[in-house]
Amino acid sequence: MSATAALLDLCRARGLRLATAESCTGGLVGAMLTELAGSSDVFDCGFITYSNTAKMEMLGIAPATLGAHGAVSEQIATEMAAGALRHSLADIAVSITGIAGPGGSEHKPEGRVCFAIARGDWMRTETVEFGAVGRANVRQAAAQHAIALLKEAAER
Repeated sequence: MSATAALLDLCRARGLRLATAESCTGGLVGAMLTELAGSSDVFDCGFITYSNTAKMEMLGIAPATLGAHGAVSEQIATEMAAGALRHSLADIAVSITGIAGPGGSEHKPEGRVCFAIARGDWMRTETVEFGAVGRANVRQAAAQHAIALLKEAAER
């Protein structure tokens, strides 16, 4: 059984609904969840907020947070996950923002991805350095990591 199928089964058994707030993955997590038949009883919605404007308008990200920390930060990931919970019927939300590449900078290198996972008033953030392994590989690794975070939150 795939990790995604196991996540959906766990959420179904516990009556949990999921939401995603994705930037650099561009909807890959939502696509992974909805690839499986019957996912509609678990997956509520996904927000693909690639631009900063979309992050602010769809998820309520504070312009001050963007100004202080930039879009690729745990602070923005936190606000994205909280916004996804606020604007959905989900019990758990995961957010992803990062630099898939090519490119990056000394301070925010290619392959850096920030995640937040939220369930109720519980929230955890983390940054993963996937490295300069290519855009497609960073995006796929980030999506798989998000599935693992959702499963961890569903098990709480």
